[in-house]
Amino acid sequence: MIASMPSSAATLAGRVAAFAWREIAESLDDRGYATTGPLLAAAECAALAACYDATDATRLFRSRVIMARHGFGRGEYKYFAYPLPEPVAALRAAFYPELAAIANRWNRAMGEPRRYPPDYRAYLTQCHAAGQTWPTPLLLRYGPGDYNCLHQDLCGAHVFPLQIAILLSRPGADFSGGEFVLVEQRPRRQSRAEVVPLRQGEAVIFAGRRGAREGSIASNSATA
Repeated sequence: MIASMPSSAATLAGRVAAFAWREIAESLDDRGYATTGPLLAAAECAALAACYDATDATRLFRSRVIMARHGFGRGEYKYFAYPLPEPVAALRAAFYPELAAIANRWNRAMGEPRRYPPDYRAYLTQCHAAGQTWPTPLLLRYGPGDYNCLHQDLCGAHVFPLQIAILLSRPGADFSGGEFVLVEQRPRRQSRAEVVPLRQGEAVIFAGRRGAREGSIASNSATA
């Protein structure tokens, strides 16, 4: 259960603050993605993954998506409901200021007028005022042979250009054969795919064509 998460919001925020953000920003500039290194311990990953089948899942989640029904691939995911579990909310709030600074620098370089406020709550207020009130953090579950097609799930005008995925399962132990693959669409050039190796508890930050509603942090649980 989520209540057994061993670390406080302050502890999680401290880990995020301690990341090498200059190197992360440079990697995002050069490659379109960056990995964080260790973020969550094994027990923390297990506690979050256990939410998927929790007895109070109807309270924890607002919806369940069966990917094959929508042409998204195979597998499923659940969107968390408000109030978000403390670790999910803490990670969102901790990552946002650093990512907003990167997004604003990109917009300045491209001559885009949009600026993201430095405070996470201020950005949420903007989203909610525009009618974008659904929380978007999710848990994703894959079974044997499942996969995720290229697709976008967007709703509303306020779109954040960076997303985060966290691997909650153990490669080689909880699953085998799966890879986290990012595909870059390049104008007038062939698309390019790159495999991003992740260990349990690591996060990858990546740029999307339009990003994610409310600047969502996606926690991926591969359970094949």
